[in-house]
Amino acid sequence: MAAASAGQLGSLGSLGRQQAAARASPTPRTGWHICGRRGGCGAGGRRRCGALMEPLAVPEEEMPLTAAPGPTGCQLFGYVGIEAVLDQMKIKTMKTGFEFNIMVVGQSGLGKSTMVNTLFKSKVSRKASQPSQEERIPKTVQLQSITHVIEEKGVKMKLTVTDTPGFGDQINNENCWDPIIKYINEQYERYLREEILITRKRKIPDTRVHGCVYFVPPTGHWLRPLDLEFMRRLSKIVNVVPVIAKADTLTLEERAEFKQRIQEDLKTHAISVYPQEDFDQDPDDRVRNDRIREKIPFAVVGADQEHQVNGKRVLGRKTKWGIIEVENPAHCEFPLLRDLLIRSHLQDLKDITHNVHYESYRVRRLNESNGPALTAASPPELPLDPCGSARPLPTLVAVPGPCLG
Repeated sequence: MAAASAGQLGSLGSLGRQQAAARASPTPRTGWHICGRRGGCGAGGRRRCGALMEPLAVPEEEMPLTAAPGPTGCQLFGYVGIEAVLDQMKIKTMKTGFEFNIMVVGQSGLGKSTMVNTLFKSKVSRKASQPSQEERIPKTVQLQSITHVIEEKGVKMKLTVTDTPGFGDQINNENCWDPIIKYINEQYERYLREEILITRKRKIPDTRVHGCVYFVPPTGHWLRPLDLEFMRRLSKIVNVVPVIAKADTLTLEERAEFKQRIQEDLKTHAISVYPQEDFDQDPDDRVRNDRIREKIPFAVVGADQEHQVNGKRVLGRKTKWGIIEVENPAHCEFPLLRDLLIRSHLQDLKDITHNVHYESYRVRRLNESNGPALTAASPPELPLDPCGSARPLPTLVAVPGPCLG
């Protein structure tokens, strides 16, 4: 059989659509077709005639596929296998793993370490990793980071948890957010220093903070000036997710009123917490994020101990009147926080960090004297060359790349 021409292939694609419409139509239709009668329709080849359109038996995998609307309007007339790239990405991610860096901020005694352990169902918090150290309130804000490698069903995640002991615990808390801002910017600086090297690493280590969970004390009143000022400053450089700590100390009515007051405070002071409304580009994402924004701040309860409830082992806090199940939506909103940080928006947190917060920092730094200032204001930790001396940052050179091209 002679090979089909390009015009015939295009006709087959159009034919498939017409036959599909014919099958869906309740009444017979006539039109262009490949006549099924022996000897053809007598009209001399492929022409319009009055015969009923007879659908061709085309296997499902060979059915014409319509491509998504685009500038070219191209149409697929067979299976290509583009969808297989998802499996490739999954296999690569499972082999190499990924990084996720989270920061927890709040006064002492609000259950930050317990909440982190509950989120990842393992002893990953600072207190759990350093049980022998005596806990004392530091005189200044001290940042401490703990890194763990968590593996679940073959997927590896390098998790870094940064705690901020001493925040908000002093009589005078003026500028207590400065060490936190400095730390976040230092991670951006470190990434930038690696990125602008002429010979870059194949994979730059990512220590940038992807999300900051801010614990609001369950006072039941309005946000404190400290809370407002911290979130106002930090929301410009990192994804801030506010939560009401130890929500089991509030009644349902108190919780609802407190949440409404916090939402009003955030709106009045123009504080944009994650997920930011300005970054919703997809309509489906906007609808989903609107539902999340209605629930923020999440009223959470943390617990890293299991109890027996109705024959099942559940995480919860045992009280005289019962067990508060942290993963029960009827008891608290911990499942919403867990889903936001891990199950539904983890990659989006990383994307916003890279494309928005880090990009703003990168543009600002590269505009400062076009390079020399970058070396002078860099963090004190410098990578060492083989001889053991600190390697200075080179003067910025325009090198083609994903960020400087």
